[in-house]
Amino acid sequence: MILFDGKTYESSEQERLLTELKERIPVILATKTLSPEVVIEAVDKLRIDTLAGRFDDLLTAFPKDIADSYKEQAMVLLSKEHLRMKLRTELGNTEEYVTDQIGGFSRIRVRKMPLGVLFHISAGNMDFLPAYSLAEGLLTGNINILKLPSADNGLSLKLIMQLIEYEPELKDFIYVFDTASTDIQGMRRMAELSNAISVWGSDMAIEAVRGLAPAGVKIIEWGQKLGFCYISKLDEITDPEGELKGLADHIVTTKQLLCSSCQVIYIDTSDMNEIRTFAERFLPLLERAANEHATEEIGIRARDTLTAYTRRLMAYLDKEEKSENVLRGKGVSVIMSSDSNLELSPMMCNVLVKPLPRTEIGKALYEGRCHLQTAGLICPSKDRKELSEIFTKCGLIRVTKAAEMSAYFPGECHDGEYALNRYVRIVNIEE
Repeated sequence: MILFDGKTYESSEQERLLTELKERIPVILATKTLSPEVVIEAVDKLRIDTLAGRFDDLLTAFPKDIADSYKEQAMVLLSKEHLRMKLRTELGNTEEYVTDQIGGFSRIRVRKMPLGVLFHISAGNMDFLPAYSLAEGLLTGNINILKLPSADNGLSLKLIMQLIEYEPELKDFIYVFDTASTDIQGMRRMAELSNAISVWGSDMAIEAVRGLAPAGVKIIEWGQKLGFCYISKLDEITDPEGELKGLADHIVTTKQLLCSSCQVIYIDTSDMNEIRTFAERFLPLLERAANEHATEEIGIRARDTLTAYTRRLMAYLDKEEKSENVLRGKGVSVIMSSDSNLELSPMMCNVLVKPLPRTEIGKALYEGRCHLQTAGLICPSKDRKELSEIFTKCGLIRVTKAAEMSAYFPGECHDGEYALNRYVRIVNIEE
């Protein structure tokens, strides 16, 4: 399904509509301006209706606790107050100003303006990401072309159509296509219409986008990142079981599918006996968390079961760690490894545990420097500042409590940058 000029069309109309879009874009750029307040009003109305239960039918595919969590987040993240704070934080002063006159040089007017046309290629590992990415493009006044991920179940399109119903002015700035990632020609045409491509996805996906982008089109990468938990001096922590339970809950509820999810649990040691002792202690907590957060939704349960059995089959075929290094529970596993490499875990509640002495942190993280994002800390409070300093110096973007690794904090950046600031340009006009 395609959304074009506020109306829906069949996917077979893509070529014709892209041809028409090429004619529309110059007219819109030259004659229309989108105020961020129009976007804020529409998003806030979406928040109000979401909290009132208007979209509950769209959330039935999610477990109840996840749906409730989304509503709680919407209460804050979609509010006028938060969106205006986001604009202030990420764009700073958006008012036009005139520079001082220095020497014999002319004064210039300085203004922040939209890039023009943003082409969003969203990943499917986070619910609502396509709609949120598009909203950021709208807040900065851009025309937005959105390619939906193949995993999208129609939720994004419904929410975006609702925004247009609230504020019809938005229809000139929104164009949504359900183009398949294999349709290289279609994606290339969208790229050719754009000033920038905002791409979310794996290294492979980003490389593919670089290949189809015309010269001069800005690539805004939101690439694959990795998160880990670092545990130091567990016996000195006030509530170690509570901290570990929080980590287990985090692993289970995210299924380790997010960039901020815990893939590796590092222990501040070089002794593999300590690694095994920890793994044996953590496995029942992980298994208990999986049981507590189990969903009744048959499709999700089937997917998780298939993934677990695929992993076990791989083990039988000698494609993974030796079996004595894997502790298995019902639907979960803890995999012990003697190296300190930061890597993607098997995910779906299967976590890696590795040694990493504090003195070796810099060396280990340098190897993974292009994929660093979130570190969850479990350590005595007196060590937290020192460890946070080490991690941020080594390239980490976020340092949180282990249970909060995937939590959103109002005002935070994404992968070390503010999205809105990447979606504008600075214009100079001589006085």
